[in-house]
Amino acid sequence: MKTILVTGGTGYIGSHTAVELQNKGYNVIISDNLSNSSADVIDRIEKITGVRPIFIKADLSKEQEVSVIFDTYHIDGVINFAAFKAVGESVEKPIEYYMNNLQIAMNMFVNMKRKGVKYFVQSSSCTIYGEPDKNPINENCPPKFAVSPYGNTKQMVEDMLHFITRDGLIQAIALRYFNPIGAHPTALIGELPNGVPNNLMPFITQTAAGIRKELIVFGDDYPTPDGTCIRDYIHVVDLAKAHVVAMERCFECRNKINFECFNIGTGNGFSVFDIIKSFEKTTGIKLNYRIGKRREGDVVAIWADTSLAEKELGWKAVLTLDEMTLSAWNWQKTLNKEKIL
Repeated sequence: MKTILVTGGTGYIGSHTAVELQNKGYNVIISDNLSNSSADVIDRIEKITGVRPIFIKADLSKEQEVSVIFDTYHIDGVINFAAFKAVGESVEKPIEYYMNNLQIAMNMFVNMKRKGVKYFVQSSSCTIYGEPDKNPINENCPPKFAVSPYGNTKQMVEDMLHFITRDGLIQAIALRYFNPIGAHPTALIGELPNGVPNNLMPFITQTAAGIRKELIVFGDDYPTPDGTCIRDYIHVVDLAKAHVVAMERCFECRNKINFECFNIGTGNGFSVFDIIKSFEKTTGIKLNYRIGKRREGDVVAIWADTSLAEKELGWKAVLTLDEMTLSAWNWQKTLNKEKIL
């Protein structure tokens, strides 16, 4: 069976994707610098799947460390999750975001061409669309200038791929996904950022668990039905499965062109208050929250037109918002039981 290098594979989406790859029989190599994750994720993946992935701790922004991986192992494809990913932080630290995210991608491309590795799936983002003129947004909508350096790095990696794939030596798929939440049904892996969370769902679960004093809703005066920002929230397991089918599309030579892009979401827009209400309903816990100031870099509303992914990848999100919020809480209960912050 083919071997897939999953960069950033101890992270939230990467770990779930590693599980789905192993469930399909692929050999998985995970490389991560553990800057926003923990090595015990490898143990958890093994517990879920019965197979322990190869793990290499490495700084993938350093070309020499990437070269060692490609020289040591036979790799058939790369799924790239490794990147700094906090929108707000990227506004505060733009240089760090450009240096890290772009260098990691370049190191992958250089070594893939050097070793003849042809297939690449990029963790892209709906942030490349900026503030959309209309919703739902489809892949034909031209990217706007990003509202954050994080989003801009996703745009720039896609721009690189347009040119790098022209000679056909690398074929790539960028999955422009929306807002992943939830956790694996075993409650053995889930979202666990180091320090104070930047994303909504772990902040909700940590507030419910008493780790955080209160949840801050960043603005309730947006031009939306309830005044809070709207996103297309997708269960992380659905999202992980999309990466597997994208890689299989490459292996089976079903690509229409050398570089393809697909929106990965549910096709539904949910507000911050929708998420809070779903969490309170599924868990029976009343959240302590207050309204704060708007957060710089936040888009007002965006959700996906997923028809292209459904047609070409044969993929469709199936898990509900209530399943997302309940699974996130079950994961938090695992962390509480194990006394992990």
